[in-house]
Formats: sequence, structure tokens, C-alpha cells
Amino acid sequence: MRLAEFEHLVAAAAEVTGQDEFVVVGSQAILGSIDEPPDSMLQSMEADIYPLEAPEAADLIDGNLGDGSPFHAAFGYYAHGVGPETAKAPHCWEGRLVKREIPARAVSDRTAVVWCLEIHDLVLSKLVAGRERDWDYASDALKIGLVQPEVLLERVPDLPVSAQLRTHIQQVLRGLVRAAR
Repeated sequence: MRLAEFEHLVAAAAEVTGQDEFVVVGSQAILGSIDEPPDSMLQSMEADIYPLEAPEAADLIDGNLGDGSPFHAAFGYYAHGVGPETAKAPHCWEGRLVKREIPARAVSDRTAVVWCLEIHDLVLSKLVAGRERDWDYASDALKIGLVQPEVLLERVPDLPVSAQLRTHIQQVLRGLVRAAR
């Protein structure tokens, strides 16, 4: 999903929900910080999104813009309506969200604002998910210098997961940092 597609999806979510502010917590949150991330970090065709003031309206997003919807069929990308609990990011992540203004579309005068996970919080949330593609995402972010290893390591203790998982993430992260140098 590219930036124009991301903006289209957020604008469509605004139309569907009647809301003007959204939070994106999945891999596409990188588009809040970087207009043109590397292709390897844009593999997902979905955005994990919820309305900031009405998270319960995520069901409207899923139903109208989600996987298998007419929107998905027409455009090839889709929204996954989630809630704030989906973000397994370090404590206080909400205070570090990155703001992106979404301009009005040609067919509407509605503008929107999307708040995206800050890139270090995003990478750590991917590491919590722990799938191979998530480790690759983190590795790519480190290799090209999008994140600072010290910041990542400093925030690991603040992850809302078990001590055992935090220790595992820290060990693997140290390996990724060594490999990126």
C-alpha cells in the first residue's frame, strides 16, 4: 500500500464512520512518518485502523472497507477495523503518535487526521507479533537507519507483554542490531 492508497483508505473510513480522526497501529503506520518507505516495508495490503473518538465504529470500517468487501475488490487494498488494545506497543505510545493530515478527496469535502504509531513503537509492536515477516520488517528498519537501536532497546522493558517475551525480544533485537551494522 502506497501513500495515496493509504490516504484514500483513511478518507473512505471517514466517510463510512462520520469520524474525522483515526489511529493506525499496523505496519502501514510507517506512512505516518515516511512518505516513501522501502518496498519491503509496504507489503501489506491492509491498514489496521480505528476511529480515535469512537473505537467501536471499527466494525463499520471492517464491514464496508474490510477484507472481501466491495472496496477491497475494487481497489485491491482494505482496512482492518481494530481497537486500541490491538497495539502491543511500549507504554505511553499514545503520546508519541505521529499526525498526518489527509486531504479531501475529489468526491468529498471531508478531511481527516490519522495518528500513526511512531516508528520505534511500530517496530517494537511488530517484534511482539513475532512472525517472520515482522522480524524482517524490523531488520529492514534497522539496516536502512529508520530506527535507532538504542531507542528500541530502551523501550523493550515498557512492552505490555510477559517478562519472558520481553527478554526474547531483547535478545533477538540485539542480534538484528549486530546484523544491521
